[in-house]
Amino acid sequence: MAQKQFKPATPVKTTTQAKPPVAKAPDTHSLHFIFDKGNYRLLIIAIAIVALGFILMSGTTDIYSTTKIVIAPLVVLGGFAVGFFAIFKKPEAK
Repeated sequence: MAQKQFKPATPVKTTTQAKPPVAKAPDTHSLHFIFDKGNYRLLIIAIAIVALGFILMSGTTDIYSTTKIVIAPLVVLGGFAVGFFAIFKKPEAK
């Protein structure tokens, strides 16, 4: 069965001409990191505080020592608090 040949429709002419694409200027802004140097310093300090708390927790053989039961867990929690502060602290505006 033979198919009929159709002519393609003529393109619609508009009164305005399409503008040529504008070449974008290269991005001159510097990279923006989420954390700055201060955040990383606080994170390192937090890790050191948590490690100190665990060292205090290992302590001596006396399991009812005030250092092991009270002071060491507070030091570890303080280290975690410093870590959370380091994560949520906004970088300084330049």
